[in-house]
This record gives sequence, structure tokens and C-alpha cells, in this order.
Amino acid sequence: MKTNVAVIPALLCCASALAFAQAQPAQAPAPARPAAGPAPTKIAIINVQSAILNTKDGQKAAADVQAKFNPRKTELDKKRADVEALQEQLRKGSATMSDEAKERLQKDIDAGTKELNRRGQDMNDDLEQEQGRIMQDLGAKMMKIVEEYATQNGYSVVLDVSNPQTDVLWAAASTNITPDIVRLYDQAHPNAEAPKPAAPAAAPATTKK
Repeated sequence: MKTNVAVIPALLCCASALAFAQAQPAQAPAPARPAAGPAPTKIAIINVQSAILNTKDGQKAAADVQAKFNPRKTELDKKRADVEALQEQLRKGSATMSDEAKERLQKDIDAGTKELNRRGQDMNDDLEQEQGRIMQDLGAKMMKIVEEYATQNGYSVVLDVSNPQTDVLWAAASTNITPDIVRLYDQAHPNAEAPKPAAPAAAPATTKK
């Protein structure tokens, strides 16, 4: 198998010098033996994040997270719609409103925007923490599958290409073991329930003008 993977340190760097025997008039020189090269190394790539999310455990975890955070997202959507309605009210009535009314409306917009940003940041922080916990839990299980697979198939190196900063410029499709790892993970953990379709989120209420 031929693999071109960039920016991987060379395993061995060696130089050889050929020694020539003195010519013998009645004897042909012995053929030179080829210099020994580095031992072949099998390298595989895997998108660990994609692998986790495509397992049955990962799909169930993603559905659970969506169900858990959907109500908060719906509340944020409604709050955003309320702020946008106030902004539209100020824009349309700025020419006829008194300065006092405009100032009061602007204060309501500022307060609503501040609350919206705070609640949005809180939700993002909680979501990131929840996703990190899931990836750590399922990642530990997947690591065992990867180790067993790499050992049984003679891979010396397995590179995770989930992170775009990974220094892999190109790799043959045959080196991608992600589908095999997903299949083996589900075989090793068959008790995960298939995720149920998430109920559609309620549409945010619109403010009457």
C-alpha cells in the first residue's frame, strides 16, 4: 500500500557508502548487495469526531442533547424576536415619537439585548460542557477499538484528522479506517437504542404590531 502523508517525521535516516574490492584478473567482482532501507510502516487516518457521532451511542447522545437544549433555544428565539420587534418599532416611529418615548424604548432594547446575550452565552457554555463530557466518555471507549484494530491490522501510526490543524495534507482513501471503527464500535456496544426523531421545535411567537 502506497501512502503519501506530509509532515510526518522520517523513521530512519541513513547513508551508506559502497565499498569496492580490488579487481582480480581471474575473478569477476561479486555483485553489490542492495542497501537496507527502512522497514515499511502502515499509517491510517481516522476522523474520531465523525466516528463517535456516527455510532449508535453517538447518535443517541446527540438526540438527547438536542432534546435537552431545544426548550432553551426556543426561549432564546422568542426573546430575539421580541428585541427585533422593539428595534423595528423604534425605527418606524422615531420620526413621530417624543424623545422620552424613544429613550424608554431604547432602554428596553438595550436591556433585552443584554439579557439575550447573557442567556445565549450561558446556553453555549452548558452545551460545550455537555458535548465535551460525551466526547470524553465515548472517546475512551472508541480508543480501545482503535488500539485493537491497529494492532490486529499491523498499523504503526493512526492519525486523527478531526482537527483541521492536523498536519496531513493528503492521504489515500484506503487509509481511512473511520467506517471500520464505527462498525466495530457498534458491535462491541450493541445495547444502544436507536435515537428517536426529535420533535420539531415550536415556532417563536411573533409580537403583534
